[in-house]
Amino acid sequence: MKIKKITITPAKNRRGIIPLTLCFTLAALAIVMETDKAALAGDISAGFLFDRFKLNLEDGYRTEAAGPFYYSQHTEAKEVWAIPPFYSHQSDPDIQSAQDDFLYPLFTQIHYGQEHKWQFFQLINSISGEGTNDATKKQITVFPIYFQQRSTDTNEDYTAVFPFYGRLKHRFFRDEIYFILFPAYSQTRKRDVVTDNYFYPIVDVEHGDGLTGWQVWPFAGHEHKVVTTHTNGFGDVTIVGGRDHWFYLWPFYLSQNNGIGTDNPQTLRASIPFYVKIRSPQYDSTSVFWPLFASIDNRARKYHEWQGPWPFVIFTHGEGKQTSRIWPIFSQSRDATKEDDSYAWPIYIYTRFHSGSADQTRTRIAFYLYSRLALKNLETGKERIRLDMWPFFEWHRDYNGNERLQVIAPLEPAIPDNPGIERNWSPLWSVWRSESDGKTGANSQSFLWNLYRRSNGPDGKSISAMFGLYQYENKPGEKSLRLFYVPVTGGH
Repeated sequence: MKIKKITITPAKNRRGIIPLTLCFTLAALAIVMETDKAALAGDISAGFLFDRFKLNLEDGYRTEAAGPFYYSQHTEAKEVWAIPPFYSHQSDPDIQSAQDDFLYPLFTQIHYGQEHKWQFFQLINSISGEGTNDATKKQITVFPIYFQQRSTDTNEDYTAVFPFYGRLKHRFFRDEIYFILFPAYSQTRKRDVVTDNYFYPIVDVEHGDGLTGWQVWPFAGHEHKVVTTHTNGFGDVTIVGGRDHWFYLWPFYLSQNNGIGTDNPQTLRASIPFYVKIRSPQYDSTSVFWPLFASIDNRARKYHEWQGPWPFVIFTHGEGKQTSRIWPIFSQSRDATKEDDSYAWPIYIYTRFHSGSADQTRTRIAFYLYSRLALKNLETGKERIRLDMWPFFEWHRDYNGNERLQVIAPLEPAIPDNPGIERNWSPLWSVWRSESDGKTGANSQSFLWNLYRRSNGPDGKSISAMFGLYQYENKPGEKSLRLFYVPVTGGH
């Protein structure tokens, strides 16, 4: 093993010498980065100063140094190294992907094949790669001021400087947006519908396939669409219902006729907040002092519902749905695929979703104070479970019976299964970690960033404590004990 000589010269700051812990951190990181990887074929244990060990749940090795402030992990699928919480790098050569995080989620950079993305606090970002029709593109956004895209297909190019002038394509749920001195004038297109806005949202004029409309909000507006047809990907022709909408002194008078030309035409008449009335062959609803009090007759789903005042009191009866709610005291709701219960909300909340071969249940107490999420495959009988108790621990078991436990988890219960949190922040506070392989029975436990570490598997058992001052190994046909790095016993 070759270790580069390291010289650390104490530096002065306004309070004297840089803290000794920082020197240890820099030394440990330098040792790790300069050590010949080929020489590290086996486990090395020096507590939270330096520790290298074999993974239980994957084929590979993990190296940790300077407590929670450095780690690297190498498996057949991917490689990760990090200096939590400042930086982490993850790469997967098989799918040509790599990600760099700087103070996640402040700045991230992602490479995936030919695609490259980076973002700063979700306000400044750049995306480049292959788009539609094999065209390459590069997109730059400084939200909400500047938007730009350049592509080998020049029809996809755009530039916008908000609110002065610009054009955008396939942004903000519209196919195209054009504006001059917004809100003075803007034009949007979604599929075949084009809308011209003047002093948005006051005046607009729209037109499209069988559609015309206008409004001078909030005084009056009208939209009319005739019945049209649509041919899907299988060549089947379907009817697209027409509609006719009016409003005067919005929202005091609204009149809507929807689904014209279909087998379920619907009418809506409303003077909000005084009443809203909806009628159709499949669904009737009458609301008074909307949305507080309503009577609903849903003939399509076969239930009748009373609401008042919504959302605090709801009673539903019928074949398709059953609900009894006096919120927050209690609530019970059932339909063909879902169950929802709560008592003294949010003290106790239970939900269940079952469809096909999937059955998912979740029980929560005070949102994230306690949470149990279970997803069962009814065909195989296998179950995946996750338990969280904020901020004390998170535990999960996958379909193969592999288990993980982390003690101290201030973010994980509220933001579960977030790889960025797990890479960059979880190592800082996970004072106890344990893993268990459901197939081989191999398991490991670590306390205070390997101040104490124990592993047990088919190849034997090992224990390390107090920076490696105590090390014990029990392998088939061989036992060894080291105290203060000096062999005490060993051999067959």
